[in-house]
Amino acid sequence: MRFSELGLHEAVQKAVAEQGYTDPTPIQAAAIPVVLEGGDVIGIAQTGTGKTAAFTLPLLTRLAKGQAAPGAVRALVLAPTRELAVQIEENVRAYSRHLPLRVAVVFGGVGERPQITALRQGCDLLVATPGRLLDLASQGHGDFRDLEVLVLDEADRMLDMGFLPSIRRIVRGLPRDRQTLMFSATLSKEIEQLTSEFQRSPRLVQVGRRSNPAETVEQAFYECPHNLKQLLLAHLLQQPGWDSVLVFSRTKHGADRICRKLAGAGVEALAIHANRSQSQRQRALESFRSGRIRVLVATDIASRGIDVDGITHVVNFDFPDQLEDYVHRIGRTGRAQATGNSVTFLTSEDLPELRKLERLVGKPLPKACRAPGFDYEAATKQAFAAPAPDAAPRPHNRGPGHDRRQRESRPQAPRPGAWHGGRREGGGPGQPGSGGQGRPGPGGKRSWGRNRG
Repeated sequence: MRFSELGLHEAVQKAVAEQGYTDPTPIQAAAIPVVLEGGDVIGIAQTGTGKTAAFTLPLLTRLAKGQAAPGAVRALVLAPTRELAVQIEENVRAYSRHLPLRVAVVFGGVGERPQITALRQGCDLLVATPGRLLDLASQGHGDFRDLEVLVLDEADRMLDMGFLPSIRRIVRGLPRDRQTLMFSATLSKEIEQLTSEFQRSPRLVQVGRRSNPAETVEQAFYECPHNLKQLLLAHLLQQPGWDSVLVFSRTKHGADRICRKLAGAGVEALAIHANRSQSQRQRALESFRSGRIRVLVATDIASRGIDVDGITHVVNFDFPDQLEDYVHRIGRTGRAQATGNSVTFLTSEDLPELRKLERLVGKPLPKACRAPGFDYEAATKQAFAAPAPDAAPRPHNRGPGHDRRQRESRPQAPRPGAWHGGRREGGGPGQPGSGGQGRPGPGGKRSWGRNRG
């Protein structure tokens, strides 16, 4: 099957051809016709199989039939991280280059003014992270009352309990009569039940087994106590073929510690996590993408949106807290049918989690073993001579849902001037932020979006 057979707009087909693509991936071939039908869709496929194009291409075909009114937004794509939002926006601009559509992106860590200007002008497609979108919408920027399509990319992370309150606030302010698309590499049964809040009789489009790692990635699991992890990583980076390496840390401080230790071993590495500014994250990602550095250290949240060709190895320095993140991590290599390698460091505390991971992916994983060529005895003597441990102890009672349940139990106090898709919540008639006929809110507006008359 070719893209020309999927019913896409001619201008979209032309842009896709200019990008060098002729044949769709399995998820694209399966999802694009279903999305074009206009109903709600849940799309599941392995990382690196082209899910972004699976929803952006039919979405642009739909948007090609008109243009947004001033201040209005026709389609909204929500992403969990800044990097993923930028990546989606870049893809959308490439695929819509022959269409008269306005595209905007909204995320935190940068100045608000250009984003406010884009929302005031209106856009056909807006890519946003939830936090910054709520901040700008609560100030009265953007009109979503005529929104046609909502997309949740990386739906498993978006619906994680840490994001769920924000997503609920956003969805409450959107029209009920809309198309809602959810795409992800993994989608647990627990999270899938929540989709009934946002979708109406969605069709499931699934390519490959749910939560299944890509077959193009060769996986290895190396036994390694906490205090030897840094030495083992330095040893592996000396091996031939380790040209572009993405290392995953459980915490932000752990990522910084790994970079410092590698620098002491003569290996330049940069970290990417939530404590870094957007400019720092972009510079680190660009340095890694261009090959100026060969090691990038990331946390799970920040890794969403790392789409770099040619990553040779993914190293799980820490076993993931959420088992589903394992699939996302190793999916950063072996993309687009290329081959890749993943290495996971295992402490004795990780072995029960490894068994759970096998049950999640539904098949046996490679047996844990000692790393070949690594002198554990000599490394142990060296580690005991070091002034500080290389890794912090793992928290107890981990496992899927543990952190989410803790966050869900915390009360969420409503903020004044909260999101409501085009008007403010809170206050009574004639009070600031009420949307009534009294004093206008900030910016001299009586309500969000266009005048209701």
